[in-house]
Amino acid sequence: MDKNFRLEITHVDPSGARTGILHTRHGDVETPMFMPVGTLATVKCLDPEEIKGLGSGVILSNSYHLHLRPGEDIVMKAGGLHKFMGYDGPILTDSGGFQVFSLASKREISEEGVRFRNDYNGNMEDFTPEKVIAIEEKLGPDIAMSFDECIPYPADYDYVKKSTERTIRWAKRGLAAHKREDQALFGIVQGGDYEDLRKMCAEELAKLPFDGYSIGGTSIGEPKEVCFRMIEYAVKGLPFDKPRYLMGVGSIDYLLGGALRGIDMFDCVLPTRLARHGALLTSTGRINIRDSKYKDDFTPLEEGCDCYGCTHFTRAYLHHLYVTGEELGKRLNTLHNIRFLIRVMEGARKAIKEDRFASYLEETIAKFGDLRGF
Repeated sequence: MDKNFRLEITHVDPSGARTGILHTRHGDVETPMFMPVGTLATVKCLDPEEIKGLGSGVILSNSYHLHLRPGEDIVMKAGGLHKFMGYDGPILTDSGGFQVFSLASKREISEEGVRFRNDYNGNMEDFTPEKVIAIEEKLGPDIAMSFDECIPYPADYDYVKKSTERTIRWAKRGLAAHKREDQALFGIVQGGDYEDLRKMCAEELAKLPFDGYSIGGTSIGEPKEVCFRMIEYAVKGLPFDKPRYLMGVGSIDYLLGGALRGIDMFDCVLPTRLARHGALLTSTGRINIRDSKYKDDFTPLEEGCDCYGCTHFTRAYLHHLYVTGEELGKRLNTLHNIRFLIRVMEGARKAIKEDRFASYLEETIAKFGDLRGF
């Protein structure tokens, strides 16, 4: 456990949303926050200084993907993830649980762990709670995740109960295996959409000396109201003074809805993936810059946005870059989309501190417009 890692709660809004400062060995970060995803030790299209310039604090990488390529031993030889990717801010690694269950072409679950096929070389791999911790310790992020079973949605009660109980046992095994004193470790709350199982999992994990807690098994196809119920069920059983992380969420309704329910940390590939396909986020909605109507639109993408693209170029230029396949277009689009979500969270923190978060949430989502396909 990292003795220097802690969440300092600075204010709680009447709605229940809260602000804080997350103290890590690579700097302090304000919460609630959005974390850009750098799956393979890079946020696609951007360099580390650009990421920092956007106001990002924590970057997320993925243990599953880094284990497959280039391998945790290579990263360790480079001096750990921070040196390997040239980022001196906080880094979090997911355990790879979601990827094992969603991407592996062949997998077998047992009490010991998961056996799956490595799609790059065809070999069978074993992920156990102990092995995942060993991988994350070699990668060297500030925050590591426990290994869990990502439960599909929907799933029947008996399956979810057995899976959740196994996730708790895996969490205990991973915690016992974790030896790095300069690395925080989070437990992951599962339980599907069953209130008693979510509450049971959260309460059992809260008895263990984790540095923080993630809420997993959400944003995997369930309706929004189900996702929010899952969050509420889990938060009831979690300690107030430790960070809460909602995994894989990146649209503004989920970010603000999660913050309303006491979540501190969020991540998602959404802004970078949309950007590479020409879908750009603005305060009044999503636009597709490939549309011909932007060919002679010489206004900024969004007035008031302080990202490099909005302060230096026009929609017409971004359209030109996209239709001609220029790589600069992907970079500018990515800069904007990440900065957009970070700005949303900056506004959320300000609103919480001023005890007006509920109205900020309502106004921001109403102004954005249609969220379908976001």
